[in-house]
Amino acid sequence: MIHASHRSLRLVAATALAVAVLSGCTTIKNVFDGRGKDKSADPTPLVQISPSVNVSKLWSASLGKGEDKLGIGQHPAIVDGRVYAAALEGGVSAFDLRTGQSLWRYASELPLSGGPGAGEGLVAIGSLEGDVIALDAATGAEKWKSKVSNEVIAAPAVAGGMVFVHSNDGRVTALDAATGERRWFYSAEIPALTVRGNGGITVGPGILFVGNDNGTLVALSTTDGTPVWRTPVAEPEGRSELDRMADVDGEAVLDNTTLYATSHKNHTVAIDGPSGQIMWDSANGGTRGLGVSNSAVVVTDPTGNVHGLDKNSGGSLWKQPGLAYRNVSAPTIQGDFAVVGDLEGVVHWLRLSDGAFAARSSVGGAITGKPVVSDGIVVVQTTEGQLAAFGLQ
Repeated sequence: MIHASHRSLRLVAATALAVAVLSGCTTIKNVFDGRGKDKSADPTPLVQISPSVNVSKLWSASLGKGEDKLGIGQHPAIVDGRVYAAALEGGVSAFDLRTGQSLWRYASELPLSGGPGAGEGLVAIGSLEGDVIALDAATGAEKWKSKVSNEVIAAPAVAGGMVFVHSNDGRVTALDAATGERRWFYSAEIPALTVRGNGGITVGPGILFVGNDNGTLVALSTTDGTPVWRTPVAEPEGRSELDRMADVDGEAVLDNTTLYATSHKNHTVAIDGPSGQIMWDSANGGTRGLGVSNSAVVVTDPTGNVHGLDKNSGGSLWKQPGLAYRNVSAPTIQGDFAVVGDLEGVVHWLRLSDGAFAARSSVGGAITGKPVVSDGIVVVQTTEGQLAAFGLQ
């Protein structure tokens, strides 16, 4: 979804519709009843498949009222065998990863949107009103509340005794993990028109990697927010603001010392983490993020095609067009498969070797947030506030 520089939820319908049609965003497109005779952007019908892997649904749970069509892309966090998840209306919940047993629930009247993020005994969550809340990871008890400069859509990161928050005005704020007091902030330039979303924060040794709406990825010192390097993932080129959108909204993935990031401008790059030098650049990419396996990088482009790229060179390994215009989530990796969700709540497993459909399962409610994998279990969250966990047999 698209929003202007004031980063408000009150979108200009005509502009949003124009961008949605170009980018394949079905949530805006389907708000309007009349599509005319052109059906080229209709969701691709799913073809029948013969599963090559057995998928079992382990458990499901309700979180509360989900994000519906806000375009937030909420997804859970998994740390130490616990799943932490939030609903726009319904608070924050913790579950056992393997059994789905409810461990605790934190009730809140705030519109919780950013996160959660978890680590170092804390669960951190942001709101559409700029609130940041820190909870005890073991009990769900509130530790502190703080405020940042704008709404929070991306999950906060917890590391090194601080909570790092990327708000929708392009600012990264570091809060003391014990007190919630602000330690430093960094601001990035925001274009006039951007994709609805916000770059997540990836934590490295003493460094934060943050994607920006201007098409860059920046490395910040965790100590004081000083930029270490800034590298373009995609150049915001074009005659109009629409053409120049190059948002880096999905979390970058750090694999050893190599950073992988993708952009709405259909570019995916591999970056040397210490230096910020680009190692390869592929003309396949998308806004929502990517998955990285031992041999491949998997991305979903704005149309909904899923691409497998060679991890060492960025060369194309395969393309799966069978999910076009299905508002497909960012991929994650579960064993030998890439996992994505779509606008009808269908979870798809694609073989990493060739991109062929290997299995699918339905949970109901659109899946726009990236599926999350831990200990061989993938957990997805729907826009209706449902969680579901799956294992491979």
